[in-house]
Amino acid sequence: MKKFATLAAAAGLALGVVACDVDQTEEAEVPEVKVEGGNMPEYDVETADVDVGTEEVTVDVPDVDVKMPDDAEGEPVTGNE
Repeated sequence: MKKFATLAAAAGLALGVVACDVDQTEEAEVPEVKVEGGNMPEYDVETADVDVGTEEVTVDVPDVDVKMPDDAEGEPVTGNE
């Protein structure tokens, strides 16, 4: 399931990239910045305690019977029409 989710995300990203046409119209100009000293902020964070576990569960699913007709009339559909 994890592989499928990763594949689906990659396919969506690829589709998004292919669906767009991006042309640069102007060069970027970054400002000159001089940085001296400073201090990064500190945070005291208390997170919630989360207990994650698994349990085995039995799920009843319906029994589905499909009855196909013995002799169908007409041409079969192949998708090449």
